[in-house]
Amino acid sequence: MKKAIQRVFQATLILTFITTHNIFAQDQTGGLALYTVRDDMGTNAKATLQAVAETGYKNIEAAGYKDGSYYGMSPKDFKAYVKKLNLKTVSTHQSAVTLDNMNAMFADAKTAGFKYFVVPIPPMGWFKYDNATATMSMNCTVEELAKTLDVMGENARKAGLKLLYHNHDFEFMKNDKGIVPIDYLLENCNPKYVNFQMDLFWVTKAGADPLAYFKKYPKRFKMWHVKDMDEQGRFAPVGKGTIDFKKILAQKKLSGMKYFMVEQDQTFDDMKPLDAIKISHQGIKTIGFK
Repeated sequence: MKKAIQRVFQATLILTFITTHNIFAQDQTGGLALYTVRDDMGTNAKATLQAVAETGYKNIEAAGYKDGSYYGMSPKDFKAYVKKLNLKTVSTHQSAVTLDNMNAMFADAKTAGFKYFVVPIPPMGWFKYDNATATMSMNCTVEELAKTLDVMGENARKAGLKLLYHNHDFEFMKNDKGIVPIDYLLENCNPKYVNFQMDLFWVTKAGADPLAYFKKYPKRFKMWHVKDMDEQGRFAPVGKGTIDFKKILAQKKLSGMKYFMVEQDQTFDDMKPLDAIKISHQGIKTIGFK
């Protein structure tokens, strides 16, 4: 009887240790852009982050900074909670960044443990979205955008962060002066301060070739957004669409990619985002992402 009680006690201690130290999550792989589960994060951020960890993701990219907090948590508290789940804060999308608020934002991002600060759209209120046509654009010149990104990038570097610019499709289309904005940024932004997060869906949507950009601008794409496209041109879970990720992944070194983040802006056919990220996680493993 005494030995039986000892065995139960030992088992309880082991289970407690496993739970406390998150042993089951040691095989976590890949990254997730939390924009994918933004509605769930808005409802219950902590429970959603736990679900992300349990799905098997290792790294996260935030998209919920507001008034000095991440998803309602102070930068310090957010970092602590994420660490408790054995997740790593790698990057943060902060679209409201301006030359006036950038240093405060950089300080918060650094406190939260992020390595990369991503400008997800043209900053300074320069991003435009036409609801009638569902098209994106910017109301600044490419020169203004490049100069602003350089200033932000230099200040981010001083704060201990690396600044990236994230593309959509419009940056790959010629403007009224015949300039392709993404080309201009790649050629004129100082690589010491500004590099890029390539969104593979939007590059494909624009009719551009990721591999051609890796070859022309090697080592400039430090992160990727890995999201698939179905036959209708809609967002799809990774591995369930038409994008040849294996071919792209083979050029990871040329790209300069250090991290990737699974993302799916919208789900369809009654699929829930939390279910979609499970399918995508299996997809990245099948494709060979690590």
